[in-house]
Amino acid sequence: MSTPAERAQTLSELHAAPEILRVVNVWDVVSAEAILALPETRAIATAGHSIAATFGYEDGTDIPLELVLDMVGRIVSVAGDIPVTADLDAGFGDAGETTRRAIGVGIVGANVEDRLQPLADSVAAVEAIVRAGEAEGVPFALNARTDAFVRAGDRSTEESIADAIERGRAYLGAGADLVFVPGVLDADITRRLVDGLGERKLSVIGLPGALTASEYEDLGVARISYGPTTQRVALTALQDVAQQLYANGVIPPSTRPLN
Repeated sequence: MSTPAERAQTLSELHAAPEILRVVNVWDVVSAEAILALPETRAIATAGHSIAATFGYEDGTDIPLELVLDMVGRIVSVAGDIPVTADLDAGFGDAGETTRRAIGVGIVGANVEDRLQPLADSVAAVEAIVRAGEAEGVPFALNARTDAFVRAGDRSTEESIADAIERGRAYLGAGADLVFVPGVLDADITRRLVDGLGERKLSVIGLPGALTASEYEDLGVARISYGPTTQRVALTALQDVAQQLYANGVIPPSTRPLN
């Protein structure tokens, strides 16, 4: 099995490649195994929202770090040489120490969100994450998230674009691999963000109403992930089949034994 340092380097290379990195978010071992079985899988990303929901917590609230690390560590244990990048929320109060502990369970990259905290504080968190990776001998592939759009409130799109670029440049300068800007980004906004951050430096989320992965790739985006929506698809399928079963239905014959 490859080392964490080697897997981190692989993840960074996938971020820098001309082809957009498509990561399908998982939340437990069995969901990870279902995605790992696909030959197209190049990396695994965990969804913090989905892991929180699995344990009965609201996203971004007080789920214990120990629960998160236990789950992502279990996912790493089945991933083999495939790099695993985790959603570490806002760093759980100490971004550097959280990163050190995440590396300890085999995580080689992460999303860490700024929640629009003062820029100096957010840059300091990025620096702490990078230092933690260096201290552990792992070139940790940070996908530094800015909430410039999702926490924009009533400010204008122009202000959000400018803020995302300012913050993103600062995070890249502090050692982040990519800048993650969640939101439904159209072609014009995406083009302007890529112009401001650089080719293959922007990471986006695939949501209903957003562009396709191929369209984002053509605009110079490095990575697309899907957050909690993959779990929502799975839960929708579960609820739909349950309704059929309550109505005297049967399990669809197309069901595959994935567990």
